[in-house]
Amino acid sequence: MAKRNFLSIWGLDDFKSRLRSKKVFTRDLVVCNRPDVVREAFQTNHEVLQRKSPQMRHALEPLLGDGLFISDTEIWAKRRKIVAPIIHGSRVKGFAPIMVDTISEKRAEWEKLGEGAEVDALAEMAHLTAEIICRTIFGRQLGKNYAAEVVQGFSDYQRHIDQIDLQSLFGLPEWMPRFRGRSIKKSVNRILSVLDEIIDSYEAQKQKGEESVIGGLLEARDDDGKPLSRRAIRSEAAVIFMAGHETTANTLAWAWYLLSQSPKHREKLHAEIDSVLDGRTPTFADVKNLPFTKAVIEETLRLYPPVPILAREAMEHTSISGKAIPKGSLVMVVPWLMHRNPVLWSKPDVFEPQRFLDSKWKKPNKYGYVPFSIGPRICAGLQFGMTESILSLAILAQKFDLGLKDGTDVQPVARLTLRPGDNLPMVLRTRSS
Repeated sequence: MAKRNFLSIWGLDDFKSRLRSKKVFTRDLVVCNRPDVVREAFQTNHEVLQRKSPQMRHALEPLLGDGLFISDTEIWAKRRKIVAPIIHGSRVKGFAPIMVDTISEKRAEWEKLGEGAEVDALAEMAHLTAEIICRTIFGRQLGKNYAAEVVQGFSDYQRHIDQIDLQSLFGLPEWMPRFRGRSIKKSVNRILSVLDEIIDSYEAQKQKGEESVIGGLLEARDDDGKPLSRRAIRSEAAVIFMAGHETTANTLAWAWYLLSQSPKHREKLHAEIDSVLDGRTPTFADVKNLPFTKAVIEETLRLYPPVPILAREAMEHTSISGKAIPKGSLVMVVPWLMHRNPVLWSKPDVFEPQRFLDSKWKKPNKYGYVPFSIGPRICAGLQFGMTESILSLAILAQKFDLGLKDGTDVQPVARLTLRPGDNLPMVLRTRSS
């Protein structure tokens, strides 16, 4: 069941639990599902529980190498120190014009399609966020040239990669090779060859005054004054692309779906956009004035967290809330469960953006809402992703209202990330502000 869809393994009692454990073959599996035990696992016990699960490491290592997302200990600490400032929230304002231009181009594409046109909202958002992240990482012109190629490579990779690392569950040693099919190798080669071409092209772009994240990686130096290796630069570029494209694309696709099922919230969103923007295209300065638009994204992230399972491997013996956690145990924080835990949330399965604006709604502290993870390993691109999502929703919803195609059954499927199946057919309806 888990190989088909990771969400299939959870029952009703799992949503209500606090700390639950079971044995899976040779591994102890512990699920933390309340803010206090999440804090203990990911904050207090960070040193022991900083390593990603064997499944996540082996699933992504062919593509990400020793990149920030799956590295740990000394490599992770050094890379975080170098990479985090390049994509820090303070730099988002400078990236916003690229976001706005790219989203406006997507809106123009939809305008050409016209009233009643059918689109795959999942694919559309994937290409939009890929364009944005490509142009941000690689520079406007290079990003435009390569976005579609990288998107297809990532989609193919996720479709074919194993979801369960059975070798680790059976206690077999880490060094044993994992079987990789031809499709996996083809996807990896497709993506990495594009990254190599872009890195090679950077010097020419730099002479034109082109700013980009890849430039920041190429010019970064560690504490000893040494640059990142070519392999490290490629790995970190792949990490930033994966984290910045896939997760935001899924969030926006889910947001369109949820809005299509809730006329009252759709009308409130349109009212805010029309009132604040008065028909003009938003800028970075407008983001703070769109609280309901932001709340729609936050509530979407609650109900459909892009990374629904955050799993770590205990590097040494430790304990959580008095429970012994032997070395090698898998410790999971599962946003899919915790964000719908009825002990923590009022009406946990209801789409209600107002809960993020109104204090009368019951909601937990920051350790109970973790769409970007939490603790030292919290996503470095959090502000980038939120800004990109708010601007995308605002610019596109100014002109369009998306309706779910009749007869479409939408079911959440979790492989590496949480998607509404393989596609999301929706119908474009133009709206006049």
